[in-house]
Amino acid sequence: MTAPYPGRCACGTVTLEISGEPIATRQCWCRQCQQLAAGGPTNNAIFKADDVAIEGELASSTWVAASGNTLTFHFCPGCGTQIFAQSSARPHLKTMRLGALDAGHGLKPDAVIWTDDAPEWAHLDPALDAWPQQPPPPPQAT
Repeated sequence: MTAPYPGRCACGTVTLEISGEPIATRQCWCRQCQQLAAGGPTNNAIFKADDVAIEGELASSTWVAASGNTLTFHFCPGCGTQIFAQSSARPHLKTMRLGALDAGHGLKPDAVIWTDDAPEWAHLDPALDAWPQQPPPPPQAT
C-alpha cells in the first residue's frame, strides 16, 4: 500500500490519515518503548509532521529519553492506543505507531534500534540494519 495511510485508535475516537511516505521505519527496543509495549519493542514509521492529520482528542506524556532528547508520546485517553511520539530534536517529524495504522498498510521496520536494551530473549531480525543505541537522524525530509 502507498499513501494515504489511514488509521485509528482501538475505540475509534481518534482517527488519522497520513498523506506522504515514511522517511524511515524502525523497531525500537529502548527501555521506554518496552514499557509502552508490554515488554516488546515499538514498531514505528517516521513521517513529516505536515503529512499527518489527526482528528480526536489526544493525551500525552513527556520525559527525557536515554538519547537526552525530550520525547512526547501521544495516545488516545479513552483506550490508551499509542498514536505517535515526537522528539524535541526533530519537531518537524512524527513517529507514528504502526499499530495505529489500519491493517494492510504494508509498512514494516527497515532498522532495529536500541538493541543494547533488548532482553536476551528478543528476536532481532539479522536482515535489518541494527543500532546498539540512538541511530543517526533520518534523512532530511524535502
